Amino acid sequence: MGRRAVALVLDWIVCDVVASTAVGHSLFTVTDKNYQNAQWAALALFAVVTWLFTAVSGMTIGKRLLGIRVIRTDGSRPGFKWAGLRTVLLLFVVPACLTDRDLRGLHDRASDTVVVRL
Repeated sequence: MGRRAVALVLDWIVCDVVASTAVGHSLFTVTDKNYQNAQWAALALFAVVTWLFTAVSGMTIGKRLLGIRVIRTDGSRPGFKWAGLRTVLLLFVVPACLTDRDLRGLHDRASDTVVVRL
């Protein structure tokens, strides 16, 4: 779970930096007028990047850096439909925090995926 959490944080940081730059928000100031716009843009960018990268390669930027990937339980890539379901559930946070004995979150179980080391 540690690698997965760090990968998630890295993905969020990348999306936050890109979104803040795009809307003109300073990362070191929460009182400027673009703060709220930057947060919404970062969330939208995070959702799209996670969905697309997971569907195509099974890896986001953070997962690649930490040497993990998402695959279907049959060994294939997740595809757009299952990556979409997994991403939507991940955005709700709680399904990702509830894991089984194999450390698969509810978002992984619902999309029939598993996170493996490379």
